Formats: sequence, C-alpha cells, structure tokens
Amino acid sequence: MSATLTTVKGRDALKAQHEPHWMKLRTGAHLGFRKLTPTSTGSWIARHRDADTGKTVKRSLGDFDELLPAQRFDAARKAAEAWFDHLGHGGSADAVTVKAACEAYVKHLRETKGTKPADEAEARFRRWVLSDATLAGTELSKLTRAKIETWRKNLTSTPVKVNRDNRETPVLRPRAPGSLNREVTGLRAALNYAHDLGHVVTDMAWRVALRPTKNADRRRDCYLDRDQRRRMIEAAPSDAAAFLRGLALLPLRPGALAGLTVADFDKRLGTLRIGKDKAGADRRITLPATTAAFFAEHAKGKLPAAPLLARADGKAWDKDAWKLPVKAAVQAAKLPAATTAYALRHSTITDLVTGGLPLLTVAQLSGTSVVMVERHYGHLQAAQAADALAGLAL
Repeated sequence: MSATLTTVKGRDALKAQHEPHWMKLRTGAHLGFRKLTPTSTGSWIARHRDADTGKTVKRSLGDFDELLPAQRFDAARKAAEAWFDHLGHGGSADAVTVKAACEAYVKHLRETKGTKPADEAEARFRRWVLSDATLAGTELSKLTRAKIETWRKNLTSTPVKVNRDNRETPVLRPRAPGSLNREVTGLRAALNYAHDLGHVVTDMAWRVALRPTKNADRRRDCYLDRDQRRRMIEAAPSDAAAFLRGLALLPLRPGALAGLTVADFDKRLGTLRIGKDKAGADRRITLPATTAAFFAEHAKGKLPAAPLLARADGKAWDKDAWKLPVKAAVQAAKLPAATTAYALRHSTITDLVTGGLPLLTVAQLSGTSVVMVERHYGHLQAAQAADALAGLAL
C-alpha cells in the first residue's frame, strides 16, 4: 500500500494534476486523491471495477475538510469501503438523495396509481421533507437513524394549520398522531421504493425510526342518534342542511360528498359515483329510492360539472365553508360540543354495523378497508355475537 496517500506529508508531496493519484484497497477497488493546485486541500474519489461486466464507476467522496489533515485518509478509506460494500451487495452506483427518492416515488405513483395520489404525496413531501434541506440533500447510503429520528421529532413538534384560507393569523393546533403517521408513512414508502430499486442496500436507517404510532386513529366516539341528526339538520341553513342530510344518508367523508358533481349521479340507474375521496379509486353506490330522489332534486337544472350539493352561492363545499354553519347548528340543536360534520359519517357507519351489514360491505360503501372498520367498529358486533352464541345453546 502506497504511503503517499496515507500521510499528510505524502499527500503534500504529490503532484497537482486533474487525474487522481490512486491506491488499491482491494481487487477492483481503488481510493484516489486529487489536488488541482499545490496548496489546495484536495478531494477524495472512489473507483470500482465490476469483475463480471468490466464496467468502472467512480464516486466523489468529498474533501473531509471538517477533520484534521491526519484524520482524512482514514475517513476517506472508510467512506470508500462502505461504497464498495454497497456495490458488492447489489446496490446502485448512483448517488441518490432523499429528495431524488421522493421525486422518483411520486413519478411511480403517477404511473401506477394516478394523478391524485401522486399530487397528494408530492404536496406532503414538499411541505415536510423537501423543506428540510439537510435531510433532503442526504444521500441514501449516508442516511442514518439519527437523522430520521431528528426529522420525526421536529415534525412532531411542528403545529398544523387548522384553517385553509389565507387569513393573516392562521389557526394552529398541535399535530395529532394520525397526522404524523400520514407524513411518516409517505416518507417510508418513498425510501422503501428506493430500497427496492437498489439505490440503498439496507433499510436500517428508517425501519424503526419511521414506524407509525400505534392506535393513532382512535375510535370516533361522538355518535348521534337519528333524532340528534334530524335536529342538527333542521337547525342548519338550507344549503348546509342539504349537505348534512347527504352525510346522514350515506357513510361518506365530508370531503367526498363535497366533491360530487351532477355528472356523478346517474338518475336512470339510481347510482352515485364517488370519485374524489381519500380512498383513491372510484366506486359506485346503488342508492335506495328515497336517497336517489334526494340527489335527483338537487341535480335538477344544473350543468354536469356543477356541485351536486352546492352552497347558496353555487360554489362547492369545503372544510372552511362548512365549519361555521355546522358549529352553529350543533349549538342550536344542543348537541355535544365535540360534534363535527364527520360525526355524521361515524354515526351512519355505526348504524350500518349494528344493523348487521357485513363489515366488507360497510367498508366498500364508506371507502375504507375492512381492517379499519374492524378496528373502529368491530366492538359493536359484540352483542350480535353474543346473541348468535346464545342460539347455539341446547
């Protein structure tokens, strides 16, 4: 092993040139040192030759100028050996950063899942991952558990904006565990995809650090019986009352109901297409006659692209638009203060489950998974199970 790279004195004596001075670390693996001027710090390069293909690849390792000159060779050699091991385990020669991994995953989503999931993931990455320049610029091969845990800790302590308008002073609240899980899951998916592509040979940096918080999506306990729902609807202005009635008739998320257009309702078949929803893929619901009549009344005289259930000004509902009228209706109807528009979805799902509808059908109607329905509503079947067991008695 040449001594010219291992010591400060030896490197100082090297000729300044563009081509690095190389030393062999193992078969097909070399560490290089380049200095372009006699007084420059110099930079380190790794070079690897694949014995099977004969292809040679190089990687810049940096100058390690944050270390003392006597420590730089050991640091460069360690970095080169790590890269050689990465290649030896089938890793990619490309220097892929966290930012690049997120962008590649968004592209993958766009090609396989469609525009909406890709746009949502891209927006999340832009807000919570790419905004962290240190994390975003880190190469996957240099990603550590400590860096991931620091990002997660900072994200946990960052409040979220409640209102979505452009008011001067935004309303903030602490980040809920469920909200944290959504960001964590997105980053984990992007890094796992990069791992599958061979851009990094181990997921140890994030396997534990990006585990979702268990039971973050707590069971929703604000249940409204039929009379309470009726009072809430009657206490709301006419446009909000129609929106709330729609939530009382179908187990939809408020955002999914707000996104419906006249074209989504097929009067002839009595079906409703749910397209804009957290669930992603479109689904169709066959409506009972009374529910179909309700939507037919609100579709009458409107263009296909118009909101099916519109506000008084003809615009579509959104979270900021329905929040105040719902709150006023809750107060007027003397309902629990915790009641929200989402409570109607919870209440309709509860009634479907306790009414004996199979959980798979409930999941299909509500646009969620059977696992989620079981987690949040499975306990409601306990009485039915007891009755069924009682019927087995001899």
